[in-house]
Amino acid sequence: MSILPPMVNIDQTDERLQQSQGLHGALTSFLRSVRAGDVGALPVVVGLLAIGTIFQTLNPVFLSSGNLVNLILDSCAVGIIALGIVCVLLVGQIDLSVGSVSGFSAAIVAVLFVRQDWNWVLAVLAACLVACAIGLLYWILLTRFGVPSFVASLSGLLTFLGLQLAILGDQGSVNLPFDSKLVSFAQLDFVPAWLSYVLAAVAALATFATGYETMVRRRRANLSTSSLNLLIIGSVALLVALEFLCWYLNQDRGVGWMVVFFVMLILALNYAITRTGWGRSLLAVGGNAEAARRSGIHVRNVYLSAFVLCSLLTCVGGILAAGRLASANLSSGTGDVNLNAIAAAVIGGTSLFGGRGSAFSALLGTLVISSIASGLTLLNLDSSYRFVITGLVLAIAVAIDSLARKSRASHGRA
Repeated sequence: MSILPPMVNIDQTDERLQQSQGLHGALTSFLRSVRAGDVGALPVVVGLLAIGTIFQTLNPVFLSSGNLVNLILDSCAVGIIALGIVCVLLVGQIDLSVGSVSGFSAAIVAVLFVRQDWNWVLAVLAACLVACAIGLLYWILLTRFGVPSFVASLSGLLTFLGLQLAILGDQGSVNLPFDSKLVSFAQLDFVPAWLSYVLAAVAALATFATGYETMVRRRRANLSTSSLNLLIIGSVALLVALEFLCWYLNQDRGVGWMVVFFVMLILALNYAITRTGWGRSLLAVGGNAEAARRSGIHVRNVYLSAFVLCSLLTCVGGILAAGRLASANLSSGTGDVNLNAIAAAVIGGTSLFGGRGSAFSALLGTLVISSIASGLTLLNLDSSYRFVITGLVLAIAVAIDSLARKSRASHGRA
């Protein structure tokens, strides 16, 4: 009879199974995780495939290279705002003012750059500083005065919308010069075809290197890990998929630099969440703030970083949205920007209850929402359908998250 704890026996059994059976072992482990409530990005990926299939059947233009280029570019601004939402959701908080803050930031840049004749870099820096101050304000209201983030950000939604209207003035709109870097970056700057293939190869190689490093580290700690063959197969599949996507987009205008910037932000935040002490603290606070405090984590500092980073990313997303439209006006950041950013983070897999999620949630969720909007536009259907469908998808995502939490809890008790 073994004297090792049961969990060690299970991990070692999983490791031997996956090393000896390869794909079959990995599939067994995956199915076990799904039964335990860890569905990961599976529902979103299945949803994207279903959306693509349905809209392509109804309108063959949907998956054309030209439409995909526009769809991906349009996703970037809201996707960056959704990245900020991921940060606050991970610590179990919420920011309902991201739409107003994005519009307010765009208005600041437009007024300073166009009306006050500031250098665009200085105008962007000024807007970012204001955004960081907004995040600091929310942190103070939460930690010093006990104001829930829901209430604080709801008041911020109204306040910063009013400030946006005030600084835009009676004209209500400031047009950005088409020859400015802000507009060209959001609309006209595309990666050379050869460089897009190189970047795709680098991304696949980095994925393999990261996976291999994780595999070696887990084996040294006597933890279960997937086989090297499976890692190689996954990396090669990713390489083929990325190269094909670049080739297909290059049939039209190609890959925009704004898309590369968005992906770089995702990778940077994903590294910070999964590979740094700050990221582990973020997840720990979202899982149980009191337990995190007792374990020595500075919970207030974690809240501060989450709120400031959320406001900063919201500012960047608002500025890029203004560059995409070549204008900052009364509608900037209004409408469905606020709810789309929050919905994108949740639909992508970030839990509303805190402690679970990733930077890739923003990418997946934004692609879902943008795909729905693009498909309905091609079918000449009004926005009422988009609101209804997006709302239903959000409800399904939250329901899946709730069921997954219950499943994990029941397996934990077992």
